Amino acid sequence: MKVSENWLRELVPLSADHPALVERLNMIGHEVEDDAPVGESLEGVAVARIVECAKHPQADRLQVCRVDAGGGILQVVCGAPNARAGLLAPLAKVGATLPGGIVIKAAQLRGVESHGMLCSAKELGLDADASGLLELPDDAPVGAPLADYLCLPDHVLDLGLTPNRADCLSMNGLAADVAAAFGMRFDPPVVGVIPPSSARRIEIGVEAVADCPRYCGRCIEGIDPSARTPRWMRERLQRSGVRPVGFPVDVTQYVMLELGQPMHAFDAAKLQGPIGARRARAGETLKLLDEREAALDPDFLVITDADRPVALGGVMGGFDTRVSEGTHDVFLEAAHFAPAAIAGRARKLAMQTDAAHRFERGVDPALPRIALERAAALILETAGGRAGPILETASPQYLPERSQVLLRRARIPRVLGITIADGEVARILESLDMRVEPAQDGWRVTPPSRRFDIEREEDLIEEVARIHGYAEIPARLPAGEPPAPVDDETRLPQGALRAQMVARDYREAVCYAFVDAGLLKTWNLDERAIPLANPLSADLGVMRTSLLPGLVEALRANRNRQQARVRLFETGTVFLRGHGNAPQRQPVAAPVERTMLAAVSCGAARSEQWGERSRAVDFFDLKGDLESLLAMTGEAPAWSFDRESLPSWLHPGRAARVLREGRPVGVLGSLHPQLLRMLDLDQDVYVFEAGIDALTRRGLPSAHGLPRFPSVRRDIAVELPHTVAWSDVGSLLRGTLGAILVQVLIFDVYTGQNLKEGEKSLAIGLILQDDSRTLTVEDADHGVAAAVAALETAFGARLRS
Repeated sequence: MKVSENWLRELVPLSADHPALVERLNMIGHEVEDDAPVGESLEGVAVARIVECAKHPQADRLQVCRVDAGGGILQVVCGAPNARAGLLAPLAKVGATLPGGIVIKAAQLRGVESHGMLCSAKELGLDADASGLLELPDDAPVGAPLADYLCLPDHVLDLGLTPNRADCLSMNGLAADVAAAFGMRFDPPVVGVIPPSSARRIEIGVEAVADCPRYCGRCIEGIDPSARTPRWMRERLQRSGVRPVGFPVDVTQYVMLELGQPMHAFDAAKLQGPIGARRARAGETLKLLDEREAALDPDFLVITDADRPVALGGVMGGFDTRVSEGTHDVFLEAAHFAPAAIAGRARKLAMQTDAAHRFERGVDPALPRIALERAAALILETAGGRAGPILETASPQYLPERSQVLLRRARIPRVLGITIADGEVARILESLDMRVEPAQDGWRVTPPSRRFDIEREEDLIEEVARIHGYAEIPARLPAGEPPAPVDDETRLPQGALRAQMVARDYREAVCYAFVDAGLLKTWNLDERAIPLANPLSADLGVMRTSLLPGLVEALRANRNRQQARVRLFETGTVFLRGHGNAPQRQPVAAPVERTMLAAVSCGAARSEQWGERSRAVDFFDLKGDLESLLAMTGEAPAWSFDRESLPSWLHPGRAARVLREGRPVGVLGSLHPQLLRMLDLDQDVYVFEAGIDALTRRGLPSAHGLPRFPSVRRDIAVELPHTVAWSDVGSLLRGTLGAILVQVLIFDVYTGQNLKEGEKSLAIGLILQDDSRTLTVEDADHGVAAAVAALETAFGARLRS
């Protein structure tokens, strides 16, 4: 939120200088993200009237102006297209120094003397508009210093307000906080009651009472359509980051900035009545003020005129009933909308408005009638007219109420570490416009209606700490000795897994936990996706159900930036909609969260080098990377792979499930060619994903003595059907030979000549060892014979000669 310091000081007469104000704003939680001076170095710039304009004799685009600056007539050469006789504009006199260091000197322009410079807003550092001279109102005092007339210099403070402090999205709300911080009391300007002078009224009937529990409206007829927004109001709007568009719309914007109540002005001649508020119907559309056509659904709240939508409630008005240059009669709207009815609706249309920004955070429900009185007074003062009565419809049962909160005296030192006097606590809370009643062990506090963020005791303690001053709270180390961390030796730290992936030449990625719903649908991973009620943007609308879609998108982005070899991994949480496991008291099952580790790889298997030929990464490269993680658990026999129930997005011939103790915990393989085409990837991509819980679980490490007796190795080659998996062969051999088989490995696979169709030859190494004695040749031969017999029985294998 942008704030004019001069406007703030007008509301709160501070003696503190500018740096002290900025520091105090930061210390009470309103971070000053930017501090922009406005109108500095305007000495020598005055309000001037152009008395006469004539064409320059030597230049078509220049004019020779005679200018009255209050001390005589000056001749000034000007090239602004809006320079004309009778115009009031700023004049920088000879000797003035403008922002940017421009020194004004008497000069000759194309042979004509010029004594000063008529200025645009940009040249004065007031605005970015350089299209012409800054036009001043006709009643501006000729000869007066421009800085005095425009209340300059000023500073525009851009505050980074936290979402819970919607009450400070107005000058009155911010002023109350600042006054409390400086030990002052803020008395907001009194808003008088404008008695009706017209019987004009448009009836109101609200259907969606829970979404709009209070709706107020007022007609003002007979206003002067040529009335211009006063200069002081335009200046305040511009310094607050709001572009003036014309009277009386500027009044509604000004009241929003001043009080915090968003408003809307309709052209009353374009309304039939009654005005209503209801949920939109499927298929309805509305042309908004920015001329976009919004497709509506029942999630949106609409303001209706005779049941036709004329505005998007809490977001933006409609184009067809807008105020225009010929408007004589207006209908002013001020309503209270429930935050849940507005939150996310603007973002759903890929837009953001000041009204939606406030309503979705919470607006004081007591403001609508006050805002209408204030707006009516400003309109009547400038444009005349006759105000009708304020009409209101309210449903008190749906209006938010601020409940009493108990603040215990003993709780304050427990949380803050310091003792604050009872009188100081009460003073601070009362300065924040809270009603404080003494209680036996503290205070009962009722926050004002604008403070949606005060719900519990800790909220009040935070308020006391803010205003008392965080600098007054000493920094102390916690008392006592912290407990020593206990490492669970049955768990691998995630950091060890990440370090191993880095050692395998992968780079760690961090992707959004939110993804595009369409992307999950492309992967067929959208069945249990959880949609966000308030997404950051349309392409971040659901929680991820797998790490792989986001990782592959990161891989694709790197590929599109000329990275031929990409290897990425990520550890993170995935989110799945629960089903059937919710507690009985909950109507919907709680979401399921799982922590996973995933990796993606494409391009060459090794970095470019001279020691070996380049080849593309394949299934077994990625399987080897995954197996390096599995080996860290120390329980290699617990892991296995199969090809059952593979997801549709994996290549059916180059994929496998990962199992631990027979339970599936992950998948690996090549992405399906059809998915690659849909993702616009022109190269094979290999991926794996597995649960962190399974990857980090390991047996308790135990120490063993070094072998006392030598091992014996026997190699065999067996012919067996091509469909037999090596994992099954290895498991069978371990079960057959038992403890004397310390390692079984495969060192060759052969298919081709001299083998029957559908068969393969595996070369297997058996490493045998006994802890109690040296194995003899007969022992080794007996083991080999047992292994061959088991393979023959289980798979029909034959020993190859």
